[in-house]
Amino acid sequence: MSLSRRTVITTGAAGAGALVLMPTALKAQIAEPVTRTRPDRYTDGPPRPYASTPATARPYADPVIDPRLVARARASFDRHRNSLRHIDVVGIADFSKSSAESRFYLLDTNSGRVTRHLVAHGRGSDPAHSGFLQRFSNVPGSEATSSGAYATTLYYPGRYGRSMRVRGLDHTNSNAESRAIVIHPAWYAEPQVAQVQGRLGRSEGCFAFSYQSLQEVLGRLGPGRFIYADRLA
Repeated sequence: MSLSRRTVITTGAAGAGALVLMPTALKAQIAEPVTRTRPDRYTDGPPRPYASTPATARPYADPVIDPRLVARARASFDRHRNSLRHIDVVGIADFSKSSAESRFYLLDTNSGRVTRHLVAHGRGSDPAHSGFLQRFSNVPGSEATSSGAYATTLYYPGRYGRSMRVRGLDHTNSNAESRAIVIHPAWYAEPQVAQVQGRLGRSEGCFAFSYQSLQEVLGRLGPGRFIYADRLA
C-alpha cells in the first residue's frame, strides 16, 4: 500500500544501508543459541529445526540502537519466537527519531552487524507533518503506524513495485493485515526528500522505504522474520 501516484524514485544512496557494528552485549540480547522444531508456517514441508545462532565475541563498540529499545525488542522477540521461521536477521524501527534520520535497523543476530535505513511513518501518526511520530494507532482508517512485533510473511507485486506483507503479533498491531500494512517502496521515502524538506513524506501506516533500502530490506528480512516497532518516551 502506498499514498502517492508518483513514480518511485530509483536513485539516491544517502541514508541507505550505512554499516555499523552492534556491541556483543546488545547483540546477545536479541538472539541466543537455540534449536527447536515447529511446523513450518510458510511451506507444506515437515517441521524444521530453528537455526543455531552462536554469539561470537566481538570488540565493544558504542551502541547504535538505544539499549532500552533493544531490551523491549528482546522481550517481544522471546514472546513471539515460536511465530518466527528465521532468527538470523531482525528489524527494529526506532520511531523516537525524526523521519530524516536512519531509524530502521537490520540486525544480523550472529555477527552483530547493523545497517540503518530511512523509513516513513503513517500520516495519522503525525497529522502536522512535523517529521516526528506523535502517536501509534491500530484503528482501521487511522492511517497511523502501529507499535509492536510483526512477522514478515509473503512477497507480492505491489502497485509501486515488489513489496512484502507483515502480520501483527500484538494487540497493538493486530489489524495490520486487515489494514493492508506492508513493506513497500515510496518516492517520499527517498533520501533527497529528507535533504530538501528536512523530513520524509508519510505513508498510510506502512513501512515505506527508498527504492535502494527496500532491496536490502526485502533481500535480508524475508518471510518468517521479526520486526519490532516502538518509540521511547
